[in-house]
Amino acid sequence: MILLLVNQNFLICLVGLPASGKSTFANILKNDLEKRFNNLEVKIIDPDKIRQDLTPNQFNHKKEHIIKKENLKKIRRELEKGHIVISDDLNYYSSMRHSLKDITDSLNLYFFIVHIATPIEICLKWNEIRGKPIPNLVINKVKERFDEFNKYNWDIADVVYDLSQIADLHEVIEEFLVYIQKKIDNFKYKLKLGDRKTNLSNLDNENLDKITRIYVSTLLHNSSFLPLKKRIIRLRKIYVKENKNKALKESEISNSFKNYLETNLNIKITENL
Repeated sequence: MILLLVNQNFLICLVGLPASGKSTFANILKNDLEKRFNNLEVKIIDPDKIRQDLTPNQFNHKKEHIIKKENLKKIRRELEKGHIVISDDLNYYSSMRHSLKDITDSLNLYFFIVHIATPIEICLKWNEIRGKPIPNLVINKVKERFDEFNKYNWDIADVVYDLSQIADLHEVIEEFLVYIQKKIDNFKYKLKLGDRKTNLSNLDNENLDKITRIYVSTLLHNSSFLPLKKRIIRLRKIYVKENKNKALKESEISNSFKNYLETNLNIKITENL
């Protein structure tokens, strides 16, 4: 399978603490995107609006899985319509970001991460000015649980902004839009030159990383494997490194990785994964 950019639309994933200025940034970004890509609609998907429609004026933890599911459905639906989508959410877990990347991977679209890195002290101050619509406890909890970037090769912020240090948002957004345009143009140029081998290799390596990561996650759901967790994670990294650019078929990766773990851990994996 060769990655082809059949549309010019894409997904922008905003990441940041509550009250960091994400929604302000999203609205200005939307307007500037529509000016540059004037043939495409831009949609902001905010799960708070989904939450308000589902549970007006109250927070119901039991409904959060429904909100998460509906949020992802709306993002996919708008991308399938050919719209540019901005995910205006906290996205503070890498798993949240990966769910969004899975959608763009399946649609062969670009995925950009914007980290709104406004310091927590400023977020708490801005929240105070707004009348504390978000309990400070929530902001502090998100900060404690925030998954930093660069744990995975796909999870790297394209741009990082501390909004408390930016006087003109339009200026930095214009630089970001130039970056987006170059990414798209470079990809089209490579395809035009027939540089498909590189794209195929990159996709193979992404599949290798993704499939082995999912395999490990599924395996560790069985408590009998938990004592081996550190060794399994370390072996996965070694396996991925040793098998990069080998163009393994998707159907081969799970079996090959399973055999690799069995050999190096001297165990038998009987789980039907």
